[in-house]
Amino acid sequence: MGNRVVITGMGIYSCIGKNKDEVCKSLYEGRSGIGIDPQRKLMGYRSALTGILEKPDLKGKLDRRQRLCLPEHGHYAYVATAEALEQAGIDAGFLAAHEVGILYGNDSSAEAVVTGADIIREKKNTVLVGSGNIFQSMNSTLTMNLSTIFNLRGINFTVSGACASGAHAIGLGYMLIKQGLQECVICGGAEEVNKYSMGNFDALSAFSTREDEPAKASRPFDKNRDGLVPSGGAATIILESYESALKRGAAILAEVIGYGFSSNGEHISVPNVDGPKRSLLMAVRDAGVDIGDISYVNAHATSTPVGDKNEARAIAEVFGKCRPLVTSTKSYTGHEMWMAGASEIVYSTLMMLNDFIAPNLNFEEPDEASAMLNIPRERVDKAFDMYMSNSFGFGGTNATLIIKKHKREDDKRRID
Repeated sequence: MGNRVVITGMGIYSCIGKNKDEVCKSLYEGRSGIGIDPQRKLMGYRSALTGILEKPDLKGKLDRRQRLCLPEHGHYAYVATAEALEQAGIDAGFLAAHEVGILYGNDSSAEAVVTGADIIREKKNTVLVGSGNIFQSMNSTLTMNLSTIFNLRGINFTVSGACASGAHAIGLGYMLIKQGLQECVICGGAEEVNKYSMGNFDALSAFSTREDEPAKASRPFDKNRDGLVPSGGAATIILESYESALKRGAAILAEVIGYGFSSNGEHISVPNVDGPKRSLLMAVRDAGVDIGDISYVNAHATSTPVGDKNEARAIAEVFGKCRPLVTSTKSYTGHEMWMAGASEIVYSTLMMLNDFIAPNLNFEEPDEASAMLNIPRERVDKAFDMYMSNSFGFGGTNATLIIKKHKREDDKRRID
């Protein structure tokens, strides 16, 4: 069966909060983080809607060279990772003495690429692009920067799987620890929110144009949804073997018990039902649980017409008469892209630890597919012990994770 894999730390920097406490409060109170970015209109975007984030000031926390090598989303990732490590009780001494790995989801670093190319074109001199640009612009920017900042000595690479990147990073970390190849892996995902990062998505008419009411623009599962809202930030999860956490005396937040994945094998951008369904079923088989034990599903649902419909059908077919509560936290944050698979583990775990399920914002009228699901319009105050989180991406890549609440009495019995 392999090693048990637990979560001992979480960190988050998103449009609904700069840390776990702020994020939990936003979810509990139903507060959206979506607004308008005027620069997008000046760039020629159809839609100026986006998650609104303030770039953190890292002066005094990182030296000038470290800051120079970090892209925008690297700043978010650093803050999220520092918060997660602190909660896990992992300090610099532990990192220096152990082979802690890092797997982080990232699929682009647009601003660094664009600005670097612009400087070279204008100045006709590559030297003027600066020595930090290459480390900002590579797709592996997050893992190369974080691994050197935190002196990590274990596995180290970036997971690039479109909007399932963050979830696949956690899934791969889970597999490595389960197989005994690593004891502790920092996993997560990050996404930039600057004006350069999403122009090509806007060109596909993928974005909502409901600019008059930004907080109501992201409408997963609602019949009148008209597209997603781009967003970003960073989320970090500390995965650790149960034995390692127990040995350190770490507080265990939850346990990863299932990981499923699949490929649609069809259209490059239009999702189907079969691929997601197989991912869900694989995660359930891996977890070895009864489908009725899963009380909540954090759906991928991005607020696009076809994607939400097909996911609703997949969930309905897998769960049948069980009808767990289903919401998409993208109704709060918009679509956090490469970050989403990791951030939604943070959001869902915070809800599980605090005994509530945040409502699906802006769900006013179901369509024929979402009518098959149990989607709450109001906050549900209830304890639950297990949830599923779905993440799907362009190219038909799918990832599903199942997380279980950790029971303290299990530790006591193990120690006794």
